[in-house]
Amino acid sequence: MEYVYAALILNETGEEINESNLTDVLEAAGVDVEESRVKALVAALEDVDINDAVEQAAAVPAATGGAAGGAGGADESADEGGDDDDDEAEEAEADEGGDDDDDEDDEASGEGLGELFG
Repeated sequence: MEYVYAALILNETGEEINESNLTDVLEAAGVDVEESRVKALVAALEDVDINDAVEQAAAVPAATGGAAGGAGGADESADEGGDDDDDEAEEAEADEGGDDDDDEDDEASGEGLGELFG
């Protein structure tokens, strides 16, 4: 993750994301830099608009993250006993696999995520 964070820092400061700049940021942070990982990241980000990617990634959790996060915390505090209930719920969901079309529509719109948490 340090490599991605370094690329985000360079992007935020308006610096070019190249091997030299990325290596400098990582070394300044005390990371033992692997040249192959630096090269791979620079190549992967070559045709990517980072600002656009960050905006898209930030928009997804805002639409669904609040409700899912609250339900997850409540479920954990209510079920401190173990994972037996969770395993049974997962098996029950797997057995109900006949409504794939409805599930895909729910997942695409973010609805139905509450069912994952209880």
